[in-house]
Amino acid sequence: MARDISPIVKQSRREGYALAPKAHKVMAKKTGIPGEHADMRVRGGSLYLTQLREKQKVRRLYGVLEKQFAKLMKEAAAADGLAGENLLQYLERRADNVVYRAGFALTRRQARQLVSHGHFLLNGRRIDIPSIRLKPGDILEVRPKSQKSEYFKNLDNIVSGSSTVPLSWLKSDPKQMKIEITGLPKREEAEAGINEQLIVEYYSR
Repeated sequence: MARDISPIVKQSRREGYALAPKAHKVMAKKTGIPGEHADMRVRGGSLYLTQLREKQKVRRLYGVLEKQFAKLMKEAAAADGLAGENLLQYLERRADNVVYRAGFALTRRQARQLVSHGHFLLNGRRIDIPSIRLKPGDILEVRPKSQKSEYFKNLDNIVSGSSTVPLSWLKSDPKQMKIEITGLPKREEAEAGINEQLIVEYYSR
């Protein structure tokens, strides 16, 4: 399965946006585009470049590859409602993002790894595909065998150390190692600092 394994801090500096919690501290000391000749690169300027950078930022934030992201945007544009908001809702409902949002992982990359390694059951069936989109009524829970691992034995500490906030559309139960999808994500509950309209405009060219 293809995935982007380039350093998240370097990606964050490239986009000027902390894509993971640990990037905040590094970006406070190092700013600007990484690389030996970073100062020679042009930043800003055209509307196209602004749209491109926003698309790249959101794609990297949620850990989605280019082809998959374009497919999601096409689906979002064809659905009822605002295409940009549909896109964010689809991204929020990914299994790996749900695990992260529930506080069961400290980063989305860590959450993606947990799902990929088959540690979760979706409505009683084992899954290992991070991009599976959850819907209201779905139950995501840690496999009984996985609950015995050191990681999940310390889940309470992991949840308490995460930077997640309560969300209206999911209910997290670390004691039972269970996550319930109770509704659909609201636009204001997506990551802060996203301008989804720029992404819509990028794909509308």
